[in-house]
Amino acid sequence: MPMPRWLAHANKYGLNQLTRFLAPWLPGWALVVHRGRKSGRTFHTPLWAFRRGDDFVIALTYGSRSDWVRNVEAAGSFELVHLGRHHHLANPNVYRDPKAAEMPLPIRLMLRYVLAAPEFLRATIAPADPKAA
Repeated sequence: MPMPRWLAHANKYGLNQLTRFLAPWLPGWALVVHRGRKSGRTFHTPLWAFRRGDDFVIALTYGSRSDWVRNVEAAGSFELVHLGRHHHLANPNVYRDPKAAEMPLPIRLMLRYVLAAPEFLRATIAPADPKAA
């Protein structure tokens, strides 16, 4: 079972305000930049993300019903800042993996035995848009 929603709400206005400045630069962390599906506002969400080939796998510590996940699924794409590099990601896919097999060992253990968070989001790095350059 993912972390409780009240903790997610508390983090949104507390810890996330600090980590969103550090996450784009720290190994194992990233910043998801997404647009609200109702408000149209731009949001920045720090989280655990790891590159796996042409994809990124993101641990859904608060579960797949989090606002940012629903925003990304509705849009079909999002931006991710990882180790100082900006990536456009597409085809977000939520899946369950109780073993957290694609996570590094310390994160895998935390997700399996402490947080009990078996859901992940995988998205593919989209080719750069030549018109955007």
